[in-house]
Amino acid sequence: MIVRVDTAVNPQSELPQLQQRLQIHLEQLLPCGQQADQVRAAMRAGTLAPGKRIRPLLLLLAAHDMGCDSRQPGLLDLACAVEMVHAASLILDDIPSMDNAQMRRGRPTVHCEFGENVAILAAIALVSRAFEVIAVAPGLAAQRKSDAIAELSAAVGLQGLVQGQFQDLHDGAHARSAEAIELTNELKTSVLFRATLQMAAIAANAPPTVRQNLRSFAQDLGLAFQLLDDLTDGDKYTGKDRHQDQGKSTLVAMLGAEGAERRLRDHLRSADAHLACACHRGMATRQYMHALFNQQLARRN
Repeated sequence: MIVRVDTAVNPQSELPQLQQRLQIHLEQLLPCGQQADQVRAAMRAGTLAPGKRIRPLLLLLAAHDMGCDSRQPGLLDLACAVEMVHAASLILDDIPSMDNAQMRRGRPTVHCEFGENVAILAAIALVSRAFEVIAVAPGLAAQRKSDAIAELSAAVGLQGLVQGQFQDLHDGAHARSAEAIELTNELKTSVLFRATLQMAAIAANAPPTVRQNLRSFAQDLGLAFQLLDDLTDGDKYTGKDRHQDQGKSTLVAMLGAEGAERRLRDHLRSADAHLACACHRGMATRQYMHALFNQQLARRN
């Protein structure tokens, strides 16, 4: 059964406006350069391609649930910085020496369009730009900017995305325990959700108890997302290469599709409980999370 929540207050009606604001601000932060500026064009292609904008939307919705006005100065900059880092990670994941993917979001991957060397440079430039955007964000105190940069940089490095990708590349083809697979999934996916939600908490000046609940929420949310990604690996509607996980040790391969989906729903229930403790005054984040998973899981049934 798909988890449902009360939708008396429906944030879905505001999502198109939030997505439009994100798109406009990303375009402003990544302006067009000279026609021959291939790196800038690759940065824009990797970031501005149509996508769900899950992480920046979560940041905005969580901040709202913690009492922030969605138009608070600097909040949109934090959200866009997270999306730039996410886009950079996808560009690097796709290059030939990594996953060697050909399609992303229904379009040729950045290295297929611009070449591998340009793709690598574009990814580095996006990460650099993300930190610059936070550093100069208007309306945020210097300490909050510093804290946000610390959270995001930790998610990118050896404690997060880099280590997760390394484990996936070097251990993914070998037999592993469920715990080892989950650790890789946490590093690949949960840590960026953690940084996203911690940045929302920083902007909202949330107390330590709320921030700890958000860390737990992010861990379960990331593990659920990675399970969903693995379950839909062969589906044609994802806009990505199909069967990228063939021959890899995943929880789907270990538990089967039904077992993996049960574990996914367990993580969703746990995530929901942590989020209810963190953002009990607002429902926007919870409704968005459930609507997102309900839609994706319904396609599989």
